Amino acid sequence: MAAITRSIRPAMRLLSLKQVSTVASVRGYAEMPFTFAAGNQVFYDNADIKQVDVPSFSGSLIFVSSGTISINEDSSVQILAEEGCTLDQLDAAAAREVLSKAQSDLSSASTDVAKAEAAIAVEVAEALVKAAE
Repeated sequence: MAAITRSIRPAMRLLSLKQVSTVASVRGYAEMPFTFAAGNQVFYDNADIKQVDVPSFSGSLIFVSSGTISINEDSSVQILAEEGCTLDQLDAAAAREVLSKAQSDLSSASTDVAKAEAAIAVEVAEALVKAAE
């Protein structure tokens, strides 16, 4: 799947929104506006978080690329990722194909730069496969 190949970034990781709301509780915020967006999709736009274990957040897993988190003076929180998708949008078969190609590229890499890039691609593809299954 070309979309998965294009969405690979070196720092892609799974992000649990429950973990994000736990960060908020450590900082002592009782209520805060929350925005979570990527270049390709807005997941939450100025949603109010009123407690740590908000049921609609606790089960949401989103696969994201690198990005930033900002906690502002007004207690608002913004997570901005380069790209992101919910786990149900991932195609396990396509993710396995991406992993296979990345492993092949790693075994045939001849320069240090090519080996490093291929190793990163393998790590990301392994995370994609794990997230998709």
